[in-house]
Parts: sequence; C-alpha cells; structure tokens
Amino acid sequence: MQLVAVDIGGTHARFALAEIAGGRVAHLGDATTLKTADHPSFQLAWEEFARLSGGALPAAVAIAVAGPVGGDLIRFTNNPWIIRPAMISEKLGAPDYIVVNDFAAVAHAVAQADEAHLLHLSGPDLPLPQSGTISIVGPGTGLGVAQLWRDHGTYRVQPTEGGHVDYAPLDRIEDAILARLRGRYRRVSAERVVAGPGIVDIYETLAQIEGRAIVSLTDKELWALGTSGEDSLAAAAVDRFCLSLGSVAGDLALAHGASALVMAGGLGLRIKDTLVRSGFAERFCAKGRFEGLMAAMPVKLITHPQPGLFGAAAAFAQAHS
Repeated sequence: MQLVAVDIGGTHARFALAEIAGGRVAHLGDATTLKTADHPSFQLAWEEFARLSGGALPAAVAIAVAGPVGGDLIRFTNNPWIIRPAMISEKLGAPDYIVVNDFAAVAHAVAQADEAHLLHLSGPDLPLPQSGTISIVGPGTGLGVAQLWRDHGTYRVQPTEGGHVDYAPLDRIEDAILARLRGRYRRVSAERVVAGPGIVDIYETLAQIEGRAIVSLTDKELWALGTSGEDSLAAAAVDRFCLSLGSVAGDLALAHGASALVMAGGLGLRIKDTLVRSGFAERFCAKGRFEGLMAAMPVKLITHPQPGLFGAAAAFAQAHS
C-alpha cells in the first residue's frame, strides 16, 4: 500500500511517499521539505507537494505533528496552520489517515528501524531487546520522552510528558544551575536544562562561577562554539549538558523499568561524538544500588535521516496491519 508521510514542525513540513506491507514500512521515498511560512495552510502545502510529485497523491496519509493530537483541532506553536482531523478525508482526498504526536512517531521509527540506524552510545554493545520496555529520550527544542514496549514482533508506543519531571542536581555546579533557573521559574523541569535552549543557562552559570562577564549569546551560537571547541567555556557547557542528560536519561529509564534506552533528535546526532567522550555513560549508571542494573542497559542513538517521516509511516502501518 502506498501513502504520504508528513512530518510537521514549526518551521518546516516534510513530505515523502512511502510503501507499507505486513504492518511495516517497506520503503520511504526521498523527503521534500517545504517552509511553513511559504504556505498559508497545510492544504496548500499538500497541493504544492502534489505538484512537485507530478500529480495525484495516494488516498492515505500519516501525519506527525509537533504538539498534542487530541481533540477536534490541532494548532501549532510556531506556525499559523491548523488541522481538523475530521476534515482530512475531504480536504486532502485521503480517507485513510492517522495523526500522531511527533515523538510518538519517533518511537514508531525506533520500533521498526534497522540495526544499521541504531548507533551504540554506551552500555553493552548489543541489539535492542525484542521484549520489554525501551525508553526513548530526545533533546531538541524541548525534551521528548516516550516508551516503546515490544514483545517478539509486536509493539506498543506510549507518548509521555516525561521531559517535565523535576530537575535533580547532583553536584554544586548543578545546584548553581538550578538556583539560576529558580530565579525565573517556580518549578524547574528537566527540560529547562537538557533541551537545546538549556545550554544558555548552563553557559551563563559557568561564566558566573568563573567570575566572567556574562555575554548574551543564543543557544544556536553556543552550540556552534561549544561543539567546535572555539570557546572553552561553551565547550565546558556542552560537557555539562551531556552530564545532566545522562542523569535525566538514567532516571527516566529507571522509572520506566526499561531494558534499553534510545536517544533521538537532531541535537543528539549533532553531539554524538561528545556524548561518547563525555561523562554521559557514568551519569546514566550513577543510580546508587541500581548501578549494576543500569550498566547492563544498552544505550543507542537512532541515526535514521528522517525518523519523523519513517515513524509516521510506521504508525500507519501498525494501525492498518
């Protein structure tokens, strides 16, 4: 069966044709990326993709959206589009459809990804287990968290809001990061520290500890400076980010009763070499009496080039198997 896979974020909407068979994605075509700002509505972007594809599109669509999917109306934080699921069939000519949260799509991608798209980060270098729970954690603009439960060929995905658990510092530097954030927020969640924008508060806290003047830089600028090694303080902030990410990822895996964890998201790919060299693995395992349990857990990074599109198609395939 052929379908259109769509992955909609704040800035871009990605489209691809996909083939599914036997409850799995058999093929995912090349992605077409459109800027949401260039198209007043999702339907107009859909029509542009149809034009670029050379004609009529399949009568089935799988859509991953960056936001909640419940209710009669889906709105986006950073673009003016709205989607009314009840009107997808009429507006798009696609009577078969599914709409999933973008991180649920990532979990579906992990469930169906080849081993070649799973890079080993820490723990035993073993394939993901075929049964049990796998935690999925994705630092990006926010901190996405999902659970994937597998049982020898079958699986279920549970999206969560795990990124909003309380942030728990482990040393005096993280105490200082928490204190800085507490000046602005009554409650500080993990997402405030180990999502992409969190690098700013980490950097400014380290500058304060060093007695340096705080230079106002964006998170994008700091990630570029820190990952290139051009700025030693920014590099130290990236290292601290990796430590905190290891702690949070380990907490989530422990809470989920997981037997493995998969990191996801563009930021994870960008810092993969730093993650391997950093104290991420040690912090992931540093859970007191359960250190041995954590050390036996494989930690992977999904490297599929289009996990949102692949995962949307995988969600559709599972629902229609």
